[in-house]
Amino acid sequence: MNSRNKSLIYAAIVGLIIVAIFLGFLSSLTNPISWLLIVVLALTPMLYNKVRKTNEVVWKEEYSVGIESLDNDHKKLISLLNHFTTAYDYAMSEEFEREALNDLINYTKYHFDREEQLLEQHDYADLEAHKAQHKQMIKQVNSFMDLYNEKGHDALNEISDFLANWLINHINGTDKEYSELLSQKGVK
Repeated sequence: MNSRNKSLIYAAIVGLIIVAIFLGFLSSLTNPISWLLIVVLALTPMLYNKVRKTNEVVWKEEYSVGIESLDNDHKKLISLLNHFTTAYDYAMSEEFEREALNDLINYTKYHFDREEQLLEQHDYADLEAHKAQHKQMIKQVNSFMDLYNEKGHDALNEISDFLANWLINHINGTDKEYSELLSQKGVK
C-alpha cells in the first residue's frame, strides 16, 4: 500500500472520529466517550508519525568523502532521490514521476562526469574501475527507464530501492577510496 492510500485511510479514520465525537455531544456535553475520542483525535497525528514508514534518505556526516564539492553533489543526489521517492510514494502524476526520475538521472550523470574528471586530474590509480562502476550503474538505470516506460508507476518502487541502496553503498565504499588522495592534493 503506497503512502497516498495510507494517507486516505488516515483521513477517513480522523473523519469517523470527528463524526463520533459530534454524535456523542448531541446526546450530552458530558458524554465521556466523546471526551475520550477527543483525546484519541489529539493523539492520532503523533501515533501516525510514529508508525509511518518513510523511504527518505537522510544525509549523515559518515557519508562525507571529505571533499566539499563532492559532498554537496552527494547531498543534491540524495535530495533528488527523495524527491523521486516522494513522487512514487504519493502516486503523483506520470509527468511528475518522469520529471523527478529524469532530474535524478541527469544530475547523476553530471556528477559522475565531474567526479571522473577530478579523479583524472589527480591521477587516481583506480579511475578505470571507478568509471566502470559508474557505467554499470547508468546501464542499470537505463534498463529501469525501459521498465518504467513499459510498466509505468508499478516499476518505481524497484527503481527507488535500487538507487537508494546503490548511492549510499557507492559513497561509503568506492567514493571513500579516493578521499585521502584528493585531500592530500588540496582538493576541497
